[in-house]
Amino acid sequence: MDGLGEWPLFEEATGWQDAAAVLEEFDLCDGLPMVPPTDKRMTAMLAGADPARSFGPMPPLFGELTTAALAYQCILAGCPVGALAVVLSAAEACLEPGFNLLGILTTTGTPAVVTVVHGPAVQAMGMNASTNCLGPGNRANATLGRAMALVMTNIAGARAGVGDMATMGQPGKYGFCLPEGDDDTLPTLAHRRGFEGDAVTVLGVSGTAEVLPGENGDAPEDILTPMADAMASARAVSSAGRERALGEQMFLLPPELARQIAKRGWDLARIQEFVFASATIARAPGDIHPIVTGGPGVKMTYLPLWAGGTLSVTRPIRNLGS
Repeated sequence: MDGLGEWPLFEEATGWQDAAAVLEEFDLCDGLPMVPPTDKRMTAMLAGADPARSFGPMPPLFGELTTAALAYQCILAGCPVGALAVVLSAAEACLEPGFNLLGILTTTGTPAVVTVVHGPAVQAMGMNASTNCLGPGNRANATLGRAMALVMTNIAGARAGVGDMATMGQPGKYGFCLPEGDDDTLPTLAHRRGFEGDAVTVLGVSGTAEVLPGENGDAPEDILTPMADAMASARAVSSAGRERALGEQMFLLPPELARQIAKRGWDLARIQEFVFASATIARAPGDIHPIVTGGPGVKMTYLPLWAGGTLSVTRPIRNLGS
């Protein structure tokens, strides 16, 4: 099939163990069992899209980002049909210069490419934006993240010891995808950036950190001060004594805390201004981005962006026919 190069397609009856042996020979595996790509599965995943269409070379080894190559990763990862448009849009977003994909994929540090899905696509894909949204149990969350990770290794060429020079890496490099929730307490990140429908955001994230409200925990200040402290601490320990350029800050805010803050009359701008004033951690208040998602509870998650330099990118989910 055009756009696949030498990658193998299997007969429908091929067992996964036999397919795995061949995929390992081609160095296409991430260490977990994979779904064998077949003509039938490729046709279903492509859904009429031009398989040979290229969206450009992808660093660090500059493999060609074709529709067929992306569909192949979606199948390997076990994605449901319909995932290709999401993965394609996220992969394209990674090519924006400000995202700094070359740096993220080749550093000795730990960053993983994280995909955040916004809009009606979350429900259409059956994604989990509630309890344990960063954990196991949901096919769409897990396989979309895994497909993006496979894009980075199999298309971009970020294989351990070749393009990917991470000293240790992190579990998020197997796959890291989450949906923004549908709680309307705060404007969604996509809406803040002018997107009304389906969209994706890509982040270069060095890990996750659980952050709890302060001892009293009711006032917005008590909720947000520990997050500002976490951001300041992460900046300090990742700087190695060097002056790092100020960038963006991302954190996940559970709906329960978002509503608690809103009850006190705080809107998005006031949240951003408070966190910005609490520590020198971002270029401007508008570069502090709370994302409301998750289930019941008051535990926030800090997503420290890679200190080597990266900016998040949001793009609409592409129509495969356009």
